[in-house]
Amino acid sequence: MQEVIQIRTPKHNGLFDITDEVNSIVGKSNIVEGTANVYVRGATAAIMIQENWDQSVQNDVINLLKKLIPSGVWEHDMQDNNGDAHLKAGMVGPSETIPIIDGKLGLSTWQNIFLCEFDGPRNKREIVVTLQNSKS
Repeated sequence: MQEVIQIRTPKHNGLFDITDEVNSIVGKSNIVEGTANVYVRGATAAIMIQENWDQSVQNDVINLLKKLIPSGVWEHDMQDNNGDAHLKAGMVGPSETIPIIDGKLGLSTWQNIFLCEFDGPRNKREIVVTLQNSKS
């Protein structure tokens, strides 16, 4: 089973929680045991599993990546002025795979799924959710 989530990202850099949308897809699937792969389409965004207790961890992720990969100093900036966005997305990665356990995402209490935007704002980001059933 596969579905596409579309979201709007209002900030240039930010983490956007998509856990509820992925949970909804898993719930509709009736899969009891399997995996959910969450993949963002685009070379300047990523998927990350991180804490969502408050905004501080999300802010820390963005601030760390800004310090590690500053903007305006990369060869690709001569084309699109977004070399840092490509590097951040490449480091974090485009996907995460989460087990489905007893019909629910196998995330811990503090884990949520985030779309990481590094080149926004964007009117539409597409996240492909692919579910596989372990039991046939």
